Amino acid sequence: MVEQLKECFGTEPKHKEGHYQISYGALKVLDASLGADGKSIIIRTESDLKVTDETILDTNRRFRKYLDAVTGYNTKERVKKAKTVE
Repeated sequence: MVEQLKECFGTEPKHKEGHYQISYGALKVLDASLGADGKSIIIRTESDLKVTDETILDTNRRFRKYLDAVTGYNTKERVKKAKTVE
């Protein structure tokens, strides 16, 4: 989880009480932590709405790459899995 933050966003995450946080591009905050079972990841984001469209596209691309890496599922697979959980 932490190594992928470094690899996908090129920044060193801050660590505080089991949470890893970065700020990058259109993300004021990306906060990642492991779920209680240790098998899930909890991600909270806060967007910066004042950035350019180019910055938003770059940030979204990197965020999708990060989710692919830490979950092992691509976007379509994550959507399908989320629908089965509901």
